[in-house]
Amino acid sequence: MKQIAHFRYTLLAAAVALLLPLLLPSGTLATEVLVFALAALGCNLLLGYTGLMSFGQGIFFGVGSYTAGVVLLQWKLALLPALALAALGGALVALLVGWFSIRQRGTYFVMLTLAFAQMFYFLAYTMKDVTGGDNGLLDIPRPPLALFGLTLLPTTSSWQYYTVVAILFVLVFWLLQRVVDSVLGKTLLAVRENEARASALGYDVRLLKLAAFVISGAVTGLAGGLHAMMTGVAPLSNIEYHTSEAILVMTVIGGTGNLFASVLGASFYVLVGNWLSTLWPRWLMLLGLLLIAVSLYMQKGLFGLTMKIIDAVRGNKGASAQAATATATKEKHS
Repeated sequence: MKQIAHFRYTLLAAAVALLLPLLLPSGTLATEVLVFALAALGCNLLLGYTGLMSFGQGIFFGVGSYTAGVVLLQWKLALLPALALAALGGALVALLVGWFSIRQRGTYFVMLTLAFAQMFYFLAYTMKDVTGGDNGLLDIPRPPLALFGLTLLPTTSSWQYYTVVAILFVLVFWLLQRVVDSVLGKTLLAVRENEARASALGYDVRLLKLAAFVISGAVTGLAGGLHAMMTGVAPLSNIEYHTSEAILVMTVIGGTGNLFASVLGASFYVLVGNWLSTLWPRWLMLLGLLLIAVSLYMQKGLFGLTMKIIDAVRGNKGASAQAATATATKEKHS
């Protein structure tokens, strides 16, 4: 039954990718939703399934952006190899950051990831020959989706590029769902719930945390590469801690411990943020109030609220059906 439920989540993710073009007028905005949904998926694997609150997600996102930008500008690679290298870059940096960070717990772990975020930001700022410094990498090309020299899908327009991103998004969601449903995913949950007990049972807790870091870094690096192609720019802001903060907020708003919740959180953050920014320049203040409300009254985020509403509706329908059955039975015997 759980496998069927998790397969439904993949179908729901695919449904979101199909509905966005019908609901949004901008292909760039729709693409941004899926790109940050990918980043939130990577964050959820750490926070929701492993219990690690990392402020280093912006590192992997920025490294993915820079990697894709450099290989497209300098090496003239095709789209898929460029994205593969972006994911690899995110995974390798996550391996480095995770190797040091998982040696600490709680507040010290958070502080280490934040320190790494600051360190990589200043590295990107000073390495102007590679990253472009304050200006970032400009005029990043967007090659078509091709395989063995054969063009499968063009990416000239924003909606054509959205189609490519949507396919990759559904594929990555399915793969991550397989990961969290596997023995590795169940073991990560055990580490989150009781790390000491998992260690006593013989699990290498550090290795498991490091594996979660690497997978999260690869997914987030892929998101960064897709973002660079979407905008044609790999800006310095992609690697600063504000990006980590935004990805973390998306994950918390959506809800942790469920991958589809990250899709809800990213969609809400991007779409509501885009709407509020047209109404008030200080829209982040309103988003902060919303996050406070989620922390106080919706600990399971938008996904938890949605499930409560669904359960309430089912409960009312069930109660109505029972009442109708009881009434019919009573009339029959009278």
